[in-house]
Amino acid sequence: MADDTFSCQDSAVLTILKTSEEVNQLKDVDTILDKILYESRNFANADAGSIFLVEKDSLVFSYVQNDTFFKKETANAALYQNFGIPISEQSIVGYVAKTRQSLAIDDAYELDQTLPFAFNKSFDEKSGYRTISMLTIPLIAQESRLVGVMQLINAKNDMGKVVPFTEEAKTYIPLFCNNASVAVERGIMNRELILRMMQMAELRDPTETGAHVQRVGAYCAEVYGTWASRRGHSAKEIKRERDNLRLAAMMHDVGKVGIADAILKKPGKLTDEEFDNMKWHTVFGARLFKNQTSELDRMSMEIALCHHEKWKGRGYPSISNSEVWVEDTLMGAEPKNGEKIPLAARICAVADVYDALSSPRSYKDPFPDEKCLGILESDAGTHFDPEIVEIFFEIFDVIKAIRDKYKEAQKN
Repeated sequence: MADDTFSCQDSAVLTILKTSEEVNQLKDVDTILDKILYESRNFANADAGSIFLVEKDSLVFSYVQNDTFFKKETANAALYQNFGIPISEQSIVGYVAKTRQSLAIDDAYELDQTLPFAFNKSFDEKSGYRTISMLTIPLIAQESRLVGVMQLINAKNDMGKVVPFTEEAKTYIPLFCNNASVAVERGIMNRELILRMMQMAELRDPTETGAHVQRVGAYCAEVYGTWASRRGHSAKEIKRERDNLRLAAMMHDVGKVGIADAILKKPGKLTDEEFDNMKWHTVFGARLFKNQTSELDRMSMEIALCHHEKWKGRGYPSISNSEVWVEDTLMGAEPKNGEKIPLAARICAVADVYDALSSPRSYKDPFPDEKCLGILESDAGTHFDPEIVEIFFEIFDVIKAIRDKYKEAQKN
């Protein structure tokens, strides 16, 4: 019996170590949260779960999975809900954040009335879902920093019946979370570094806001997920590519830092000469990724260089990757079209144009959805990869959820 117990413990620890290593290879915070939540649910055989991240004195909803409601590896508008919960003892997640202690509940509807926290039934009442068992765990990174809270819901036995979380789950999942919390913090820092980089670009070009690049990054990630699912790509491959694509797409216009203010900040239409100068932002952006050390660098270069290429040609800059590094390179020397344009750049082209159309600019109000989609549809097969536009339409409920989550900050 003792040998069996040690064998189970060894297996659990090895699983934690292997999964922690996989988590540490990821870069973007959303992909990291997806991996942590999926693996924790898998270990406990939990039907659903969510993760809240700390922002100031609140827990902000950041990720959700639910096998009852959501299909795996498909675009999901629920991921982009935008709400927060105060860090206080009144809610279950707030209580766990406050005490920094894991909390297991066998039946959410049978809580002791003398407890300081209560179960919020509103989701169950709206959806018809029935929450029973819960395991809520603080995510604590280095130097005891609270990063967030993960909540797992409805553990199931081999017969599919909802049961309390096992002692094994209550012991090993917090151990995994302790390791994974460092990766979460790193993922947050990666995104913040990119946002700071784009704030530099925003100083030059007022349209390059943090909200804009987060929307474009998220649009691209969701479109790619559907594109790859259509082709039967593995979940692991999809997550790896989404991880890079979201961050790379956020840097699509980073090369604008090399364009003169007189052009970037001009309120009216550019002259032909000014527009020719503006085109160089694609080359300047690509050159930032000359010393490539990762797949993210390669994809960032391709998106920066090619997101203004067109499906039928006549886009820009139309130069080869090797020509990027030549100082006197000529635009248009190597026209790109169709699938010669990297997939990531074809996706970013649709996302970037849609966001420009649907966002306010100094020279226009945001276009209504019908007009935005009409333009994308009319340009499918000429400017845009027609399948990417088709997917964009297919997941438009998710696109709207992303747009609503990453709204422009109100300026005084």
